[in-house]
Amino acid sequence: MFRNLGKTKNRKSPTWKREIKADDVFLSDPRESDMVVPIMGPSGSGKSTFINILIGQEVASVGHELQSHTAHIQHFTLTHPDYPNRRIVIIDTPGFDDSDIDDREILRRIAVWLARSYDAKMRLAGIIYLHEITQPRMHGTSRKNLDLFTRLCGPEAIKNVILITTKWDELSSEGIGKLRESQLKGEHWKHMVNMGSRIHRFDGTQRSARRIVNYILAKQPLDAVQIQTELVQIGDILAETEAGRTLRFTLQELLKMQKAMSTKMHGISEGDSSMHEKALENEEKIRQTLKQIKELNIPLSRKITRFLGLVVSVDPRFTLNTN
Repeated sequence: MFRNLGKTKNRKSPTWKREIKADDVFLSDPRESDMVVPIMGPSGSGKSTFINILIGQEVASVGHELQSHTAHIQHFTLTHPDYPNRRIVIIDTPGFDDSDIDDREILRRIAVWLARSYDAKMRLAGIIYLHEITQPRMHGTSRKNLDLFTRLCGPEAIKNVILITTKWDELSSEGIGKLRESQLKGEHWKHMVNMGSRIHRFDGTQRSARRIVNYILAKQPLDAVQIQTELVQIGDILAETEAGRTLRFTLQELLKMQKAMSTKMHGISEGDSSMHEKALENEEKIRQTLKQIKELNIPLSRKITRFLGLVVSVDPRFTLNTN
């Protein structure tokens, strides 16, 4: 659908800025010369461990298994001998399905950080996505993280994505890892690889981590990933972005399963205190899911505006040529 980029006078504050919260952390001195490298992936995939090994000291808090310690976006600035006049900004992000933070809040935190960095004219060198090779198959959490990640990046940014397999040292044999790596390349990551993404192994050494980052830095920086374009250039609210829409659909499917489970539990919970307690826990999960869906619903006024083609660019760098 074409968007009307006509009159841009009397603009309101960019909608993405309304998502900013007081405890959000951002660079105090962003620079146009900064090269940003987000580290993304499911909780427990080894993002914080990768960063600590890359930097050579314990700077990022490490969780265990699916318990994430990365609640807020964390950033770490590095220097690089090949880029003496530029800072390398490594970003540690929480994974979706975090045990303590709901998915909508995680998306908000990632989206706001990326929008602010784009607004400050910082460039994305590329994105590193981690996946633990110890997983025998791509389970629901990993699939959701990957789906939201690709929607957040968009097709134009995929060529600057490097897909990293981690925890090779935890396998009983390298052959098992090679088989899983082949399955990822031929199935779950096939589309991304066809669009230019590359697959690398992280062996747990600093040399390996630096080689991965060097590969990213050598590529042509991105103008923007999709969610930056949607929030900053176009002026979408979070719910209107591809990632926001995808998360809303995922939550709606989850709600169906939770309600079906609730019906089953109530049918067998009478006289069973343990099952009754589980039923109450499920009811709380339903309330939390409904809350997230509500926050991701697109207001009627926005739907009408979009239908009438009145969505306006809010990025001052994109103005109407009246000549």
